[in-house]
Amino acid sequence: MSPDDLSDAPAPRSDPAQQGGAPSSEADGIAQRYARRTGADRYSPLQPDVACTLHERQRAMLALWRAAGWQELASRRIVEVGSGAGGNLLELLRLGASPELLTGIELLHDRHAQAQRLLPAAVTLLQGDATQADMAPASVDMVLASTVFSSLLQPATRQALAAAMWRWLRPGGAVLWYDFTVDNPRNADVRGVTLHEVQALFPQGRITHRRVTLAPPLARPLCRLHTSLYTAFNAVPLLRTHVLAWIAKP
Repeated sequence: MSPDDLSDAPAPRSDPAQQGGAPSSEADGIAQRYARRTGADRYSPLQPDVACTLHERQRAMLALWRAAGWQELASRRIVEVGSGAGGNLLELLRLGASPELLTGIELLHDRHAQAQRLLPAAVTLLQGDATQADMAPASVDMVLASTVFSSLLQPATRQALAAAMWRWLRPGGAVLWYDFTVDNPRNADVRGVTLHEVQALFPQGRITHRRVTLAPPLARPLCRLHTSLYTAFNAVPLLRTHVLAWIAKP
């Protein structure tokens, strides 16, 4: 659940004329945008600011689960959209999820291959467009989407993915959402998603949310001085750039 898309490093604009022709779909565009990213070590959990972010978000996530009455994960069928190299699925396993009830869907082949190397064989890993995934309706207890929708620049694609995720959920299930709410003027490859937009994407959902994650461009230099500064500055709500939300299906 990396906050990486708020990087303060500039990214090239998504100009089809400069990228060898317009992408045939948003999926192609996402692949092009990820291919341009650099500095992956910036988002390693070995970095002090990333470690602070992960610990803060995990505490908030556990609080949301407790408020929803979830006492365990072992019996829950969970799907992650945009599962990447498998880090979030591995975190869920450590928190007690059953591998045979976990599914990850990743668009990009190389990240999908990384997840296959990392995760137990019992975890189902699908590669392709999540809106086209063969997922039975009302079969899932939780769908996780972590910094996914901010990478979707076309409103129609966001809506199609949200509709698919909602269709997979059984009544009483929920979407666990983590994404940033503000645009980064130095990175045109991503677009923030406000809480109002989240509600519009899931109009029938009952949303419980928390503001989390100290703005990464601020967290990095502060944590290089001392990690305690993360907590001190994160106490100011206006400096938090992300929303962690539990979107319950009635």
